[in-house]
Amino acid sequence: MTAIITIALILLISTIAILRFYPPLGRKPSKARVESSTAFKDGSFKNIEEINMGTSFSSTVGMLKDFMKKDTERKPAEAIPMVQIKPGTHIHETAITWFGHSATLLELEGKRLLLDPMFGKAPTPFPWLSGNRFSKGLPFSTEDLLPIDAILFSHDHYDHLDYGTIKLLKEYIPQFFVPIGVGSHLERWGVESGRITEADWWDELDWKGLKLAFTPSRHFSGRSVNDRNATLWGSWCIIGKSKKVFYSGDGGYGTHFKKIGENYGPFDLTIMECGQYDPRWKDVHMMPEETAQAHLDVGGDLMLPVHWGAFVLSFHSWTDPIERVSASAQQLNIPLLTPKIGERLVVEKGERGTPYWWEA
Repeated sequence: MTAIITIALILLISTIAILRFYPPLGRKPSKARVESSTAFKDGSFKNIEEINMGTSFSSTVGMLKDFMKKDTERKPAEAIPMVQIKPGTHIHETAITWFGHSATLLELEGKRLLLDPMFGKAPTPFPWLSGNRFSKGLPFSTEDLLPIDAILFSHDHYDHLDYGTIKLLKEYIPQFFVPIGVGSHLERWGVESGRITEADWWDELDWKGLKLAFTPSRHFSGRSVNDRNATLWGSWCIIGKSKKVFYSGDGGYGTHFKKIGENYGPFDLTIMECGQYDPRWKDVHMMPEETAQAHLDVGGDLMLPVHWGAFVLSFHSWTDPIERVSASAQQLNIPLLTPKIGERLVVEKGERGTPYWWEA
C-alpha cells in the first residue's frame, strides 16, 4: 500500500510540475486580460452558434474503433514533394506560399505575413514522441524565409501555434497579431508584450497601410487540461488598397461567413480550412463541401484549401480533402489554387499551382 501511495504521489507531483513549468503548454491568461471581450461569458469564450464536439459515449466508442483500424491511406507512402523557396524580399505582388497544414506566407502590397506558422515535426507538446510531417521537412532555411513583417495567429491549438516555431522566429518578427488571450503564451515564450497585438471579434487594426480585421469562427481553444476556451479563436480579413484576402482559421460552417462577406467582402483570395474533419465534429471543422460554400458566402474569388497535407489528425485519407474540395470547386466554378509545398503563386500572373500533384 505504501508503494502505491508513493507512486501516486510521484505521478501527481510530476503532472503538476509539467502543467506549471513545461513551456510548450503556454500560459493561461488571467481573467482580467480576457473578460472585456464580447465573446467571453461565464468564465470562458463562447461561439456565436452552439457546437457539438462529438463527445457522446457512442461517438467516443466509434472514434476508438476508427483509431484502432489500420488505414494506410491516412498518410502518404512517401514524403510529399516540396519546392525549395528562394530568399525573400519585399515585392509589390500578391503572392501565396503554402507550407503544409495551415502555415502560409502571404505577400500583399509589399508586406510579408506568416499565417499560423506551425513548422514543427508534429502538433503536440511532446513532438519527439510523435511521427513526422508528410513532407519530412520544410522547403526553406530561416534565412530564406525572412524578412517577415508580422505573424497572424487564428487560435492557440498545437497545429497552429507551435512553441518550437516561436522560439525559432521570435527574434526576427517585429509584430504578432493574435486573438485575445493568446499573447499570454507568446509572453511566456519570450516575446515582448510591445510586439503583441491582441484582437477581439470584429476589431479592425490599421497597420502599415493594411487593414487587419479579426472576425469570428466556430471553433474552440486550449493547450492543456485547465484552459479549454480560455483564449479566443477566429479568422482574419487582410485588406489592402487593391487586394483583399480572407483566412478562415479553423472552424465549422456557420452564419458568420455571410456576415463576414457582407462586412468585408468580396475577397480576391480566400485561404480556407479543408481537412481534419469528421461528421462527428463537423461543428468545429468544416467538411470539404462546406469549405466551398463558405468561400462563396464570404464572396471569394480564388481559393486556397489548407489544413491538410502535413499531419494525421482525423480518420480520412490524406488526399480526401483536396479531392472533395476540388470536385465542389469544379461544380461551383470556383478557381482553385493547388500549389505544392513551397510553390510560390503570384495572383496577378494567374498562377494556380500544380494540378493533381498529390496523385503522382
